[in-house]
Amino acid sequence: MAAASWYHRDISRVVAEELLARAGRDGSFLVRDSESVAGAYALCLLFQRHVHTYRILPDDEGLLSVQTIQGIQAQCFRTLPDLICAYQHPNNGLVTPLLYPVHRAQRAPDEDSDGEDGRGGGHMASTVPATVGTWPSAPMAGQAHIPQQLHQRLQEQVHSSPASDFTGFMAEYLNHHVQLDPEALRLGHPQLRHLSTALATACRPLHSEIDFTLVGLETLARAFDPPVSPRSPAREQVMPLCCSRNIHPPLQGLLTSDPDLELLLHKISTVNHLLSSLEKKVLKLLQETVSRHNLVLPSAVVGPPPSAKPLGVQSFEVKAGKSQRVVLLVDVESGTVAITKRGSGAPEELIPQDKILQLIKYQSVQSKVRLVWARESQKSLGRDFVFPSARKREAFCQLLQLMKIQHSNLDEPELISVYIGTWNMGSTPPPRSLASWLTSRGLGHTQDETTACIPHDIYVIGTQENSLGDREWVEFLRASLKTLMAIDYRVVALQCLWSIKIVVLVKPEHERRISHVHTSSVKTGIANTLGNKGAVGVSFLFNGTSFGFINCHLTSGSEKTHRRNQNYSDILHSLVLGDKHLGGFDLTLRFTHLFWFGDLNYRLDMGMEDILARVTKKEFQALLAVDQLNLEREKNKVFLQFSEGDISFPPTYRYERGSRDTYVWQKFKPTGVRINVPSWCDRILWKSHPETHVICNSYGCTDDIVTSDHSPVFATFEVGVTSQFVPKEAPGSGPEALACIEWESIEVILKTTSRSKCYIEFHSYCLEEMQRSGENTFQNCDIPGFLKLGWSAKHLPVLNPILPDLEYLGDQHLLLSIKGVESCESYGECCIALRSMIGSTAQQFETFLFHRGEETGSMRGWMRVRVPMERCSTRERLYEWISFEEEEEDAEPVTDTPLRPKPPPSPALFHRSRPHSLPEATGYTNPAYFIFEGVP
Repeated sequence: MAAASWYHRDISRVVAEELLARAGRDGSFLVRDSESVAGAYALCLLFQRHVHTYRILPDDEGLLSVQTIQGIQAQCFRTLPDLICAYQHPNNGLVTPLLYPVHRAQRAPDEDSDGEDGRGGGHMASTVPATVGTWPSAPMAGQAHIPQQLHQRLQEQVHSSPASDFTGFMAEYLNHHVQLDPEALRLGHPQLRHLSTALATACRPLHSEIDFTLVGLETLARAFDPPVSPRSPAREQVMPLCCSRNIHPPLQGLLTSDPDLELLLHKISTVNHLLSSLEKKVLKLLQETVSRHNLVLPSAVVGPPPSAKPLGVQSFEVKAGKSQRVVLLVDVESGTVAITKRGSGAPEELIPQDKILQLIKYQSVQSKVRLVWARESQKSLGRDFVFPSARKREAFCQLLQLMKIQHSNLDEPELISVYIGTWNMGSTPPPRSLASWLTSRGLGHTQDETTACIPHDIYVIGTQENSLGDREWVEFLRASLKTLMAIDYRVVALQCLWSIKIVVLVKPEHERRISHVHTSSVKTGIANTLGNKGAVGVSFLFNGTSFGFINCHLTSGSEKTHRRNQNYSDILHSLVLGDKHLGGFDLTLRFTHLFWFGDLNYRLDMGMEDILARVTKKEFQALLAVDQLNLEREKNKVFLQFSEGDISFPPTYRYERGSRDTYVWQKFKPTGVRINVPSWCDRILWKSHPETHVICNSYGCTDDIVTSDHSPVFATFEVGVTSQFVPKEAPGSGPEALACIEWESIEVILKTTSRSKCYIEFHSYCLEEMQRSGENTFQNCDIPGFLKLGWSAKHLPVLNPILPDLEYLGDQHLLLSIKGVESCESYGECCIALRSMIGSTAQQFETFLFHRGEETGSMRGWMRVRVPMERCSTRERLYEWISFEEEEEDAEPVTDTPLRPKPPPSPALFHRSRPHSLPEATGYTNPAYFIFEGVP
């Protein structure tokens, strides 16, 4: 079956329809894996410009049969080729015989063996400075601090070696870097970082060859494994022979019966011994040399590691009114904000945190904020303050938010902070301190020093080309955070795929709030079998909020944009995370908040000289306009409906190691010169359910961690979370009041050439079980390539949430899936927030449909969520007291207004503003669908 060219494995329905549309002839067909039934297939057949899909199902004996129209007796076949052969004849229940197979395209070989993300090729790479006038300087005459006798002896040993390519790297190490390792020793570093870099670079061709060989060896080993009983534990992963330190003597005798194999094993053993002993040998020699000759080493200013300090009173000098200067003193521990005139000791006003009513951030002036608080006289006072910078304003707002959280009487948090970090470590050990990375300091939108050391609730660290052991890396991160924050963070999950790792750490008090932890990984390397490229993921529930985190390393190479897009699609399809009951939904819809980050490897489509000139002038917007990731997102190829923070930091790849002043852009390889233009390869994106609270507070990169050719990237988020809702009225205490979700109509437009009847599935945590609609009552396929469907109220179910309370329903979401009646496969999924739909009158909604990372259509309609009047009480969330608004031209700097009591909460409060995730539904948001409204 695998050899049949018409079998396309796990391609999506959309791709299958595109292939058949290109074929264009009635009777064109292909077979793909079914998306609805494991082990089944989907037969896709083109007839009269429409694609008809039939399910091929196996029975209990493994025989295959096609589900066709009623009245046609099903035929059973032992193999898929036999079935296809039989249906090439007419009158078998299909709309037309299978005439023209659509062949599977041959995938181009991957480039992942070219070492582009590594440390270089066989020659010295050309370098270009990141700033004008900072060309690499020539070695100084007094820079060689190793004694001449030792230097010459080592060079003689190197130049006498026949391995010229290898010795080229070693000569480079001796000429330029060997004197830097004693400096590291003097500073107490236990490893020879520069020697490790040189060895890893020189051995990269061997590493690549072993990768290829391992795949074959592991496949051969699995072929000889004994069959596994269903009751027996899972078989352990095969240990490659070349990685085994000890081979059983009888087995070794069998393996070495061939002289070539014996020689190969001997060589591998020798390489293993030399690599493991060489660093110790060099380390001992350099230590003796430093001690014997009392070497003068380059001076380096290394400050003490930052120590965790209790958060004291923070002061901000601001402008109040047109010219008045005041100082705002924020005391988080005591819960007060003091306003003091500059130069005055006594505070002009002392505001307790429970009297602060509102904090308004002006969008037109990024450094301006209005603080509204209550006074004893039952009047509220609002004053505008202008900070020296937007960063200072954000620090002030974060401190007030932290104050509110610490002094709230809530048993469970409503707001948490999440840190995301991604770094391609370049197969070198990290520096001793990661302080700048873990505290979001460096370039771009960074944390202010007053808030940089405030510990986050969750830390998620993703790395690529991480050569450290799993446990070693986790303990290093925990120790680093303990040094910085004085908190012993707990490990939620660790997932690794070769050198791709993701670690999730949480504060100890949150450990009990974490549940339903799942991990998964996907290989997207050569033929999707090697894990040098791929993704690792973690998902869990934080009380009632679902989180997903994906760290990936995609295909490298400026010209491999399409392959990176395919990597993204493969990860979406294959990564197994989240609630298993939502497995049929697009991965990006399974979580309240999904964060996707890593070395995405998208490059800049611009000439090298132009890029460097733009970087020097910090003209990042011109570069972002030619960023491949942005261009592909604009085409809806990848990361649909994801968000990304503003990029205001220079490209994070490809730097000269040991510096952030110079980009390494040219590599000489046997096949020619390869260009690696500076690019924003390392990115952090996120996607959240509509009408949820998530704010990106920082997005940047470090400028002092230089061990890799990538700079570490960080982002921090303020995220609203929910907990188990406890109704004020206990169940059974009175007549049970029910809330209901009612539909007036639903209209769906699908990008498909199918004519299939469809139904809708409704999923939500607020429903006891999945609900299903009837078949669509309206259908129109007059527009080629589109199918328009409609449902009236009679064919849509009335949904009854398990709890009728307004406060509970305002946090709930519905997941909808449009499925074909014949195939039971999804044509698209979407998410609708109930918050804006609560009320006595129907509200209009519109949203996109997604499937396997692709936009497959649009849905709009009218619905209402009815809540019993006695269950309409609610409260303000901790994150709702901060708002955004445009500044009014004639706004007064100080206003006194009566403090009116808050009106009783009503469903109308949910309609104050419509979020960007749900546009106004006056027309289709996608111009491609305007044709259904008569717009050309």
